[in-house]
Amino acid sequence: MSLKKRRIAFKNKGFAIALILFTTSLLTMLSCKTKEQVEEKTVTLSNPLTPKIEYEIESLLGEGAFWNYKTKELYWIDIEGKQLHIYNPETKQNKSFTTPSRIGTVVPHNETEAIVALEDGIYNLDLNTGVTNILSDVEHSVTENRFNDGKCDPSGNLWVGSMHYAQTAPKANLYKIDAKGNSEKMLDNITISNGIVWTSDAKTMYYIDTPTGNIRAFDFDKNDNTISNERVAVKVPTTLGYPDGMAIDEENMLWVGLWNGNAVVRFNPITGEVISKIEVPAHNVTSCAFGGDNLDVLYITTASIDMTDEEKKQYPLAGSLFKVKPGVKGVKSTFFGTQTN
Repeated sequence: MSLKKRRIAFKNKGFAIALILFTTSLLTMLSCKTKEQVEEKTVTLSNPLTPKIEYEIESLLGEGAFWNYKTKELYWIDIEGKQLHIYNPETKQNKSFTTPSRIGTVVPHNETEAIVALEDGIYNLDLNTGVTNILSDVEHSVTENRFNDGKCDPSGNLWVGSMHYAQTAPKANLYKIDAKGNSEKMLDNITISNGIVWTSDAKTMYYIDTPTGNIRAFDFDKNDNTISNERVAVKVPTTLGYPDGMAIDEENMLWVGLWNGNAVVRFNPITGEVISKIEVPAHNVTSCAFGGDNLDVLYITTASIDMTDEEKKQYPLAGSLFKVKPGVKGVKSTFFGTQTN
C-alpha cells in the first residue's frame, strides 16, 4: 500500500472511530431514555386495577355475561350447573332458573322472555315460569356437539356457536338465527365457539374459537348481516391464557376473559397489542360485560372447575362474580329481535 493510501486509510479509520464513539454515546443516551420509559411503564402496570367481589357464589362454570340496560340487571349463566342467573346489583339479589340441559349463552328478548342456547338447540325461556320452548333445533342430530357462547348482531339476529364435546376436533359451527328461528351456518371447522362482538359502526365483527388462540376479524355487512374478509386481529399467546368470552368498549377495544389466565385483558384489535390487564382472583376467567347506569362497570364471570388443589386454595372465590371500573365505558348490547339504533 502506498503512503497516500495509508494516509487515506488512517483518516478513514479515524473518522470511523469518531463515528463509532458518537454513535455509542447516542445509543447510550437513547438506552437510558428507553430504560426510563420502560421503568415508568412497569410502575404503571405494577399498580393494576383490582376487581372487587360483587356476588359470592360457587358456580361451576360461570359464563355468558350480558348487561340488560333496560332493567339494570346482569344476565349470566352457569353452564355445568345448568343455571340461568339474573343478578340485580342494587338489591344484590340473584334470581336463578334451572335449565333442562347445559346452557351455553343467554340474551334478553323482551321483558318476559330470554333466548338461551341449550345443549340441543336454541330456546325461548319464560322469565316468569322458567318454561322453555324451542326456537331452533339446527344441530339436534349432531350428538358430538353442544351449543356454547353467542350474542346478537346489530340487527338483532343471534350468532351462536357450538362446541365439540371432546374439545379435540374442529367439528362445530357458528350459526345466525333470526327472530323466526330460521338458521344459517356462517362458519364451520370450529372447536370451541366463544366470544363475539361488533364495532359501534357495525362494520366489523370479532370472533373467538378458543383453541386457536386467535381473535378473528370479519367485515360485517349490516344490509344482509353477512361476513367476509376473514383475518386474524389478535394472536393471544398461551402465556396469557386462552381467550374465552369477550366484550367491546366505546373505543372499539376488546376485553377478553382468559381461561387459565387469571385475568381480563384489553386488546387493541387494530395493532393486536395488549393495552391493559386486570388480574382477577380466579384461575379461569370466562366472560365480562359492561354494566351500571353509565356502562362504566365491568362485570366478570369466573369458573371453579378445572383447577388443581393448590389453585383451589389460592383462589377460594373462583366461580363468583367480580366487578371493576376500568376507566372506559362500554356500549349497549343488542337484544334478540331488536335492531340497534
